[in-house]
Amino acid sequence: MTDQVVPRLRFAPAPTGFLHLGSARTALFNWLYARHTGGELVLRVEDTNAELARPELIDNIYESLEWLGIDWDGEPVRQSQRDHLYQEAIDRLVGDGRAYEDDGAIRFRVGDAGSTSWDDVVRGTVTFEHEHVEDFVIRRSDGSATFFLANAVDDLDLGITHVVRGEDLVNVTPKVIMLRRALGATDLPVFAHLPLIVNDKRKKLSKRRDDVSLASYRERGIIAPAMANYLALLGWGPPDDVEVRPMSEIVELFELTDINASAAMFDLKKLTAINGDYIRAMSVDDLADAIRPYIDAEPWGPGVDDESLRRVVPLLQERAKLLEEAPGIVDFLFFDDPEIDEASWQKIMTTETALPMLDAVVTAYADIEWTSHDLHAATLAAGEALGLKLGKAQAPVRVAVTGRTVGPPLFESLEMLGRDESLRRIEAARTRLT
Repeated sequence: MTDQVVPRLRFAPAPTGFLHLGSARTALFNWLYARHTGGELVLRVEDTNAELARPELIDNIYESLEWLGIDWDGEPVRQSQRDHLYQEAIDRLVGDGRAYEDDGAIRFRVGDAGSTSWDDVVRGTVTFEHEHVEDFVIRRSDGSATFFLANAVDDLDLGITHVVRGEDLVNVTPKVIMLRRALGATDLPVFAHLPLIVNDKRKKLSKRRDDVSLASYRERGIIAPAMANYLALLGWGPPDDVEVRPMSEIVELFELTDINASAAMFDLKKLTAINGDYIRAMSVDDLADAIRPYIDAEPWGPGVDDESLRRVVPLLQERAKLLEEAPGIVDFLFFDDPEIDEASWQKIMTTETALPMLDAVVTAYADIEWTSHDLHAATLAAGEALGLKLGKAQAPVRVAVTGRTVGPPLFESLEMLGRDESLRRIEAARTRLT
């Protein structure tokens, strides 16, 4: 009986820009499989390009992964600190006749005969004929190792058993396999090349054309569990088709063999909807803490105390799909006077029933218990007396009090605003109409 090999995966980002959606998805899939199998995840920073690998970008990788809930095993590995291993491998390849110098750079000798194949978990058997693969550079003229060489050496040295990465790196794989074999390896890791992520026009996500920065979505108010949940669905789906679920369940269900080879479309509407599901599931305290930076960024926001913020959370929780939407949903509660949206005013307040309805609720609201239940009942009765259903009846009240036609539940908003302030705003609207 042989010992079972513990899966060992790696996420190997190059710190040449802020972490983008494709890299985040790759990191997540590696993490999911490592945690599903009880294996390990190595974080390997490919920072051999000293000009581009700025410290703040490396820190961004760490911080972005931590935000998503992706942890790794052991200390991060930095390729910039492993050059001696790459040079030893290059010297060995040159000594064995498998590599040669060409105009200051060292190239690997491929040869025209034969082919290189591997069984890809996602793509099936993939074969490259050697006659179509050029003798590729493994050491630049400045003495630094190229991506191909460093990749092969690190995967061997670190004992990587599974290579899970994007489809755009399929062409790299035969070169890495040839280098592994030339360095004496007799086995291959399990390869799984993830499908491309495309936009709604079915074109590959592009930094120049699409919003691909993970930080951008975070700033707009996508919360971490929602983003991780959605990224897990880009190329993979749970066997029971339940898409929104705790990450612990996704870990339990995740299998590389369930990854789809077809391109995965990034659907902002779906991400936003999932984010709304997660917002509705948050506790009042957690959501208040999450929206606090967005509230504070408003001119009126710093004056909102914690108790008041927690009181308004239930009003926005059912409507907000992004954290950045929170101030615009509840701002009217904190203004001295509502900011009147003129389009809303013209649509609702110019009708022949607007003023009679406001007259009616001033009387109806005068001596009732100031609760959302009683406000609802009083508004319904006032509307019925004028031949109006509740939707039509409450519309002028909403515009008078909030300044717009849409917003959080009206009667809960009135209750929170208070009798005096609500009636003052309704009287101001009546004055404008007369």
